[in-house]
Amino acid sequence: MSVLGVVAVLIFAVTTGAGQLHSGDIFMLLAVLLAAMGYAEGGRLARELDGWRVVSWALVLSLPFSLVAVLVLPGPSHMPSFTAWAAFGYVSVVSMFLAFFAWYRGLALGGVARAGQVQLVQPVLWSALLEETLDFRTVAAALLVVGCAALSRLTR
Repeated sequence: MSVLGVVAVLIFAVTTGAGQLHSGDIFMLLAVLLAAMGYAEGGRLARELDGWRVVSWALVLSLPFSLVAVLVLPGPSHMPSFTAWAAFGYVSVVSMFLAFFAWYRGLALGGVARAGQVQLVQPVLWSALLEETLDFRTVAAALLVVGCAALSRLTR
């Protein structure tokens, strides 16, 4: 995403967050940057390895960090329901593990920069499909992000 797109998202966060950035906004920006680096590296590796190997190795390498977080951070004050565990299992296995096979394959075939632009447009498309109530600021920020994605394709 271009610098203009990042600025647009930060302005949106400030204008919808009581006029200032909150610690959660900074953590979200950091998460987005780290995820982008992970996608780029995963897409590069998927050219040499299959997508399923990239995802599997990413999980193996992140396991120590995940275990530390699970052991150190406090747990829920109540036991989650069976439905909550089933939903967590589905998201973990289907949406996050199996779907990454196709995602990394697509990144390897289409190129990280080219295929990654699709992901920038997804939140806008989902909000339209889910018929969310959108105000002017949300629509303007979404159009700016989509415009940045389109502009990056045109200026290559």
